[in-house]
Amino acid sequence: MTRAGNRSYEGPDDLPAVIPLFPLTGALLLPRRALPLNVFEPRYLAMVDAALAGDRLIGLIQPRIDVPAGERERRPPLEEIGCLGRITQFAETGDGRLIITLIGIARFTITEELATTTPYRQVRYDCGPFADDFRTGLGEEAVDRPSLLTTLRAYLDAHEMTVEWSHFEAASNETLVDGLAMMSPCGPREKQALLEAPNLATRAALLVAITERSLGAGGGDGAKPLQ
Repeated sequence: MTRAGNRSYEGPDDLPAVIPLFPLTGALLLPRRALPLNVFEPRYLAMVDAALAGDRLIGLIQPRIDVPAGERERRPPLEEIGCLGRITQFAETGDGRLIITLIGIARFTITEELATTTPYRQVRYDCGPFADDFRTGLGEEAVDRPSLLTTLRAYLDAHEMTVEWSHFEAASNETLVDGLAMMSPCGPREKQALLEAPNLATRAALLVAITERSLGAGGGDGAKPLQ
């Protein structure tokens, strides 16, 4: 079961048939994890308003990574897999923006994009291939936790960062892997690969590989410390 704010979702049957889409390059949302977002474009402000008036659900998905940036402006082709989230917090900034928090529910594939009059895109989608996303902690026992923690410590040492290490040690494997994946400073292609990982152990191994490559390259392209 996935709990998002005041709602619980047992499986795909608990979800509506149509959702609005928020295409966002470099963003990663995973089930049961929280993602804060700064919304300022008029079309997405309208999307958030509509979601808040309804079931509060939004599909977060990346524009296709192999499409040049100049072609992603208004209606870019999209990646095949995104993640559905529920708005659990929102605040007005006073300057026209909204700060929202999405809690991930489950990944999805798009089955049909609808012709609508709304300024934002809406789709029919399928969470069926990702039914296991609704099962908290599935596959935790297969995660190589020592390898993940060793790599994390090497990353923190390389960037001379001090953290409360006990927080990492106390976290469940799912919280540790998915939380670190979402915070990772890797690029859009790696974020998509982390999203599409078939299980928690694969995501953990991929995260270790990405981090080790970043360390070997002296930080990688545009890498920044984990926050």
